Amino acid sequence: MLNGARKALLGWGFLTADLRPPPEIIVVGAQRAGTTTLFRLLSEHPRLRRPTINKGTGYFDDDYSRGTRWYRAHFPIRLRRGATLAFECSGYYLFHPLAAARIARDLPGCQVVVMVRDPVERAYSSYRHEFARGFETLSFADAVTQEAERTRGLGAAVAADSGVPSFGHRHHCYLQRSQYAEQIARFVAELGRDRVHVVDANRLFADPVTTYLDLQRSLGLPSHRPAEVGRWNERPGAPLPDDLRNHLQDHFEPHDAALALLLGDTPSWRKEPSR
Repeated sequence: MLNGARKALLGWGFLTADLRPPPEIIVVGAQRAGTTTLFRLLSEHPRLRRPTINKGTGYFDDDYSRGTRWYRAHFPIRLRRGATLAFECSGYYLFHPLAAARIARDLPGCQVVVMVRDPVERAYSSYRHEFARGFETLSFADAVTQEAERTRGLGAAVAADSGVPSFGHRHHCYLQRSQYAEQIARFVAELGRDRVHVVDANRLFADPVTTYLDLQRSLGLPSHRPAEVGRWNERPGAPLPDDLRNHLQDHFEPHDAALALLLGDTPSWRKEPSR
């Protein structure tokens, strides 16, 4: 029944796509870095309208061949110019090697939001998410140890634009998806620094109202204070062994340094705790 309703909504959207402007704001990821929370907050903003079916479309990653009319079919009808702005949240866009260029080409002026989080915690959360969905069978320690070998060449294959999705690239790149600087730099190169807005999830949850209001100002939105900020879609898990956590922190150190250089600020998880 649910799939039938979605097909009907998408079919109607396709017929009326000319009345459905594409989004002007996209949350591009990172996966498991608070994107669902941010999606919920943006959905409550009076100037913004979410997609009519799911929180995202996946158009600029695996469904790009479906065409712009299919993409626009996912967004609300807008009869009066400037009344509201559409947005979407697709967490694979940040990591997909072609998404930034596609967005830059198809949506001139679109702004993107990137969520970053302690990369060790994000990688571990991503693993638990994939394991729960049946997309992973290895232990986390084995998955990160074998990641380089089991995903070798997959990024290059996706970048070759064959149109064939890569299961491993999407579901098994735990460490690579936490190496934020190279992904953000790709979006900055394609869209310009002023159209790429980075939100530190640790800061969002520590001071949600201030952080969210700062983002709204950066996006040129009128201020809207949320009634509630929760950790939506959180998936708690057992703590990591100290030796594995320390190993991963060492792995991410140069990537975090590159991120700090790119943003002009040390990410929250690399700052010394206040005494």
